[in-house]
Amino acid sequence: MALLDGLQKTRTSFFSKFKALITFRKRIDDNLLDKIEEALITSDVGVEIAVQLIERLKALVAENRLVESDAILEALKNEMAALFPALQEKEGFLPENGRVPGVLLVVGVNGSGKTTTIGKLARYFIRERGKKVLLAACDTFRAAAIEQLTVWAERTGCELIKGVPGGDPAAVAFDALVAAINRGHDLLIIDTAGRLHTKVNLMEELRKIRQVLLKKRPDLFVHTLLVLDGTTGQNALMQAREFNGVSDVSGLVVTKLDGTAKGGIVFSICKDLSIPVDFIGTGEGPDDLVPFSLPAFIESFFKKEGLTI
Repeated sequence: MALLDGLQKTRTSFFSKFKALITFRKRIDDNLLDKIEEALITSDVGVEIAVQLIERLKALVAENRLVESDAILEALKNEMAALFPALQEKEGFLPENGRVPGVLLVVGVNGSGKTTTIGKLARYFIRERGKKVLLAACDTFRAAAIEQLTVWAERTGCELIKGVPGGDPAAVAFDALVAAINRGHDLLIIDTAGRLHTKVNLMEELRKIRQVLLKKRPDLFVHTLLVLDGTTGQNALMQAREFNGVSDVSGLVVTKLDGTAKGGIVFSICKDLSIPVDFIGTGEGPDDLVPFSLPAFIESFFKKEGLTI
């Protein structure tokens, strides 16, 4: 699913409100700006970001650089882009020397779409990047997770390293790294347990996996990718804060954006954590995972049926 289609609910909700606000107003006034602020907040952009954006628009109005209401769209897009640093990783977790595999340690709570996202990541790197990918089923606490990852390995043609249900996740990760090195894989993607992010034992488990990997190869770069369910809105932001506090999250995947009218949560996450959003999920299909681009995301946020208002 294309990014434009994946953000349909968010775009339709925001677009309808925005268009209704500016259609019958030729000039910009405080009431119009207040209504735009409200529309941003209800799209889960976040109160702090919405206030900052409106303050910037008010400054442009005061400087006579923004007068007509039909110019406010472009100004809003520009100010939104200016709020955020360049947050893309450019897939820097893939090694350039070919001697050490890149490692994606994928974390997230159950129900976030974590294991499905791993399958889609494998498909993306195989088909779009031409990489040799190995999967590791380290969520040994749920037999269903191992079975689900096995299905994705078969679909994508990946090799899979898995242990027995209830086994040591770190031991599975170690075996997978050895296999990836010996068999010349470019990328190792590791699934981890998805119990509640407040559970201390889960966080200790993640630390152990990382320690085991780095003990085997100290030069290894482990990219910890947190999968968040976009439909949970501000709760996703809370999960991100919790995980980042204990597991050194270095990248994010925001899933299920096609199922929510509050896709603005991506902006909140970017602003709050300053962690790159590497991918976003835009549907249930195997190809509905796309590399995140902030300019493209902003542009899609303000489009309807392919045309900017």
